[in-house]
Amino acid sequence: MELFLIRHGQSTNNALEDWTQRVEVPLLTASGERQAERAATHLSAGLHLTPVLRTARRPLLDQLYCSPMIRAMQTAHPIGRELGIAPQVWVDVHEIGGIFLDHGERKVGYPGRTRRELAERFPQYHLPPTLTEDGWWNRDFEEAHEGHARAAIVAEALRARAAEDARVAIVSHGDFLSALLQALGGQQPGAGAYFVHRNTGITHIEIAPQASRVHYLNRFDHLDDELLTY
Repeated sequence: MELFLIRHGQSTNNALEDWTQRVEVPLLTASGERQAERAATHLSAGLHLTPVLRTARRPLLDQLYCSPMIRAMQTAHPIGRELGIAPQVWVDVHEIGGIFLDHGERKVGYPGRTRRELAERFPQYHLPPTLTEDGWWNRDFEEAHEGHARAAIVAEALRARAAEDARVAIVSHGDFLSALLQALGGQQPGAGAYFVHRNTGITHIEIAPQASRVHYLNRFDHLDDELLTY
């Protein structure tokens, strides 16, 4: 399996100078939308692939997954459009912490958008049956160790597909992508290296049954200097 990990474009929370002003469901900024479009152009040109993979007569991507957080779904939209592939929502690749606001004494969880809301906003997306009208989150703040345990589950799901001749992309989030890379690399949860991703930074890993290869990390040459954000 050829795996491509993509962080979402800049969100309104990413652009804040005052963290206390964050909202529970941030949208992409104008810069974030441009970053997503640039990533889509980059991927549709096959520039995420090695020259050998690029010349093969097959789709540039076979599957495109994204988290159920709006900023990730917005980022996946132009990618799916340019590659002619419908994004699939994978709830388990959401950001560590879930949907929450910090009220000072404690961090309070908020429900994710409902199935109807997401279907109306992103009608071409495939939504899993577990995403219901109750909202996909509906729990309190997710602690870091819980998020790392979830990343380990996703890593196992990907390893189970190691023998597949598939090109898979996942649009996710900075902390979760780092945790996922730690899990794929066999690091202890929350220990070792933190893998930084700029907004729409791309990582390419070849997952094989015996061993995996990291082809590149946090590639962002599809962005001009003014679009380089975290």
